[in-house]
Amino acid sequence: MGKEHIAFIGTGVMGASIVKHLLHNGHEVTVYTRTKEKAEPLVALGATWASSPAEAFKNKDLAFTMVGYPSDVEEVYFGDNGLFQSAETGNILIDMTTSEPTLAKKIFTHAQMLGVEALDAPVSGGDIGAQNGTLSIMVGGSKATFDKVLAVMKHFGENIVYQGEAGAGQHAKMCNQIVIASGMIGVCESLAYGLKAGLDLPTVLQSIASGAAGSWSLSNLAPRMINDDYAPGFYIKHFVKDMKIALDESKKMGISLPGLALAYEMYEKLIEEGYGEYGTQALLKAYQ
Repeated sequence: MGKEHIAFIGTGVMGASIVKHLLHNGHEVTVYTRTKEKAEPLVALGATWASSPAEAFKNKDLAFTMVGYPSDVEEVYFGDNGLFQSAETGNILIDMTTSEPTLAKKIFTHAQMLGVEALDAPVSGGDIGAQNGTLSIMVGGSKATFDKVLAVMKHFGENIVYQGEAGAGQHAKMCNQIVIASGMIGVCESLAYGLKAGLDLPTVLQSIASGAAGSWSLSNLAPRMINDDYAPGFYIKHFVKDMKIALDESKKMGISLPGLALAYEMYEKLIEEGYGEYGTQALLKAYQ
């Protein structure tokens, strides 16, 4: 694909950075987000504002969506002013929301009926990955469609992997979130232990972040925890949504994931205490 006419639905913490990469690489981008003010910095950079997903997608080549919850995805695609209202034969729809595998399959099937192509392509890497254009992208759908859009996704993704048929991208993202959920407990407990032992935590990180215990969360979020920086690279409220999807899917498959269940319970408690708008690293609050 060359320079494309792109609709981008959802310009939150990560979506805004992705739009900037698309603009920087010469694509024409029309954006829609429920709060217009959030899109104004992107409009100042050359994006066009639209008043609905359907309007944003009219006469475009492809659309990216990155919204909050499966219910938002459903509305953005199937609603009265949704993308399917203005989709045309040959268009490509790419949902980067972390959502339900069953919904990804529903979108794919409906798109096929309209002669439209659809991919589920959730991402990992948080605000830093979006800003640096180094996101990991897990893609489900047609391999031929994946090949068509790979060059565009390379503007903001570094590790872009085709996972399989529709829904496979979402299942792969659940695997990702399961690792993060239990891993975040480990990071927090390590810092709580080190603090109680009287250690200098940045010095501890020098030793453990590059060893066998190393992880993205340890390298990128532990320093934020040490500095009491709980600004959201990824919201707790959205992470809880992801964990709930993973728990529901695991139940359908007949498997038990006690580590995930514990993390879900701990994060749910943080939401009850008013931390839903904080970043996932605020799990440390449970140990303070």
